[in-house]
Amino acid sequence: MASLATHILVIPFPGQGHMAPLLDLTHHLLLYAADSLTVTFLVTPKNLDLLRPLLCLHPSSAISALVLPLPPHPSLPSGAENTKDLPPDSFFSIFTALPGLQGPLLRWFATHPSPPSAIISDLFLGWTHHLAEKLSIKRFVFSPSAAFASSVSLCLRTNPPPLPKTESGEIDINAVLSISDAPGQPEFFCSQILMLYRMLVPSDGPNPPLFKTNHAANYSSWGYIINTFTGLESVYLNHVKTLLGHDRVWAVGPLFLPTYDQLISDPVSDNILSWFDTCQDSEVVYVSFGTQNMLTQEQVNVLALGLEESGVRFVWKFKEPSLGHVEGQDLGKLPPGFEDRVAGRGLVIRDWVSQVSILNHRAVGSFLSHCGWNSTLEGLVARVLILTWPLGADQYYNEKLLVDILKVGVRVSQANQNLPNSDHLAKVLRESVSQSTYKEERARAMQLGEEAIASMSKDGSSYMNLDMLVQHLIQLPKSVFN
Repeated sequence: MASLATHILVIPFPGQGHMAPLLDLTHHLLLYAADSLTVTFLVTPKNLDLLRPLLCLHPSSAISALVLPLPPHPSLPSGAENTKDLPPDSFFSIFTALPGLQGPLLRWFATHPSPPSAIISDLFLGWTHHLAEKLSIKRFVFSPSAAFASSVSLCLRTNPPPLPKTESGEIDINAVLSISDAPGQPEFFCSQILMLYRMLVPSDGPNPPLFKTNHAANYSSWGYIINTFTGLESVYLNHVKTLLGHDRVWAVGPLFLPTYDQLISDPVSDNILSWFDTCQDSEVVYVSFGTQNMLTQEQVNVLALGLEESGVRFVWKFKEPSLGHVEGQDLGKLPPGFEDRVAGRGLVIRDWVSQVSILNHRAVGSFLSHCGWNSTLEGLVARVLILTWPLGADQYYNEKLLVDILKVGVRVSQANQNLPNSDHLAKVLRESVSQSTYKEERARAMQLGEEAIASMSKDGSSYMNLDMLVQHLIQLPKSVFN
């Protein structure tokens, strides 16, 4: 490590949707900082391969890996170190296990000749704020979610509305809950916000206090870095600053742009792109529900029938059971004969693919998405029409932002339904690749896509925010921990 450079420790949450943008943030920080910043990036052994492209992009004097074993947890199967290999509920096990890294990190700091002056860590790693306090250094939260989601969650923590109840006293999951303190007073069905509510509100829900402690630690951390851009969420970025009580909030997205993704392209993606080359412009629907979500059998059946009835060309990134899935779980399988019936116009892909490269091909006209924030930004950058089918967590807030606020997305079902009608789905799919429909949404998608690209260009808002963040980091006092 160069003695004059400021040393930063970067700690991701071990999930694809969390690691990818933080890897790209690290890439950009090193590009902007030149010789004034060095980074140690913490990974567990089986996540080291995800870091290798970044290590190849920068000299060893600028970035190094700190490889520590994932602390054990009774609910985690042996060898599981990333949420992509586990069912969605495994998140809680990894979340609970990770604070066990505090001891090894304290020992690493104590023996390092030039220990870090700051920690940049995922918003699910609130314990790193307390670690930073012990080390007398600053912790910066990295949020891979939208500023809108942060705005809503901060409002729920500081002034939660009462949960609506039925006559029998049960929570009315079909009632509408208004977040009155957030800009525009957004409304959600109670079923969509209940999980977040229980994670944040001290007096409600079965979740352990660790979740509430985590959010409080984020609230108290020195800085807040968000994967978004000013032109997309300026109102909510300003609201987050107001709620936090300071302006150390940097919008630095959209992160994970094609330059980094192309480094890890593969033959499967190349084959898809070759097939796209035989297609007309904007005639293909790309379907993906992310790296972790698995559809139920009913959801798979509806989606398969909708695709079959629509007659559209499509690529469906289909996730199959992995390490942590067990017999008896409702995990969808493709209907018998489906791939044969759609042969020639539809591809079902089970391997990892370069989603950024796919979305940016001229043949792709629409994107049926679960509304994960990375996928949302990638769809916006590619300037394609986004069809929304959220499955949980912040995906409902992202859908609200896309469809109701930005008016750039199209729901495939009613807002309070997780399962569209297959006939309606087929109709939306057909219309999504027709230039005669959804003209306003397409125009807005094109506009936001241009703004997203401009934000990362020189003198763009995210470019300048990255520069300001780098300047802030290199001016931090050097660590004196020993």
